[in-house]
Amino acid sequence: MLLYIIRHGETQWNVEGKLQGQSDTQLNENGIRLAKVTAEGMKEIPFDLGITSPLSRAKRTAQIVLGDRKVPLYEDARIQELSFGSWEGLGCRKENYQIPSEHFDDFYHDPLHFQPAEDGETIQQLCERTREFYMELIHKEEYQDKTILIASHGCATRALLRNVYEDTSDFWHGSVPLNCAVNVVEVRDGKSRLLEEDKVYYGKEDCVNFYTADR
Repeated sequence: MLLYIIRHGETQWNVEGKLQGQSDTQLNENGIRLAKVTAEGMKEIPFDLGITSPLSRAKRTAQIVLGDRKVPLYEDARIQELSFGSWEGLGCRKENYQIPSEHFDDFYHDPLHFQPAEDGETIQQLCERTREFYMELIHKEEYQDKTILIASHGCATRALLRNVYEDTSDFWHGSVPLNCAVNVVEVRDGKSRLLEEDKVYYGKEDCVNFYTADR
């Protein structure tokens, strides 16, 4: 089994530094362009199926990457983004900070102890649902010889990859993955191996990290 785990393309809330979570934002024009460039770079990959978060920005990214391939695309809510609850839509960068908490930086610097909004979701809860998805997926007999596109989100992707990383002490592995960054995972006999990490198919001029653990 080969898994290509992609983060969605750019959205306007990415540009504006707003928390998206499970708000159903759309790709902006640049996000569509980056997804198309990524699709061109992945055009020779023989995908058998795709699985996407039900949120539009991930689903549209998956549709663009799969292109004209006649393969099924399934939705799974377990790989949608972390819910920030009532904090969604609020600015989270220094220049536009609106979150009613003095400890939001824990999300980047100490995520496993991050305290969300009362109606939000913890990193542990995200890890539990993404792990359930991942373990179910890699043990499906009918998928053992398949090449699968998985379209998800920045935080959810890192949670998924905790099932692959040898060192799970650094949740972010340096930073939030870039828009349309791809992680390639090989699964054999239930064991996972990371083949490529955070690969982007576009040029350095487009590498903008809107949310970073180094901010």
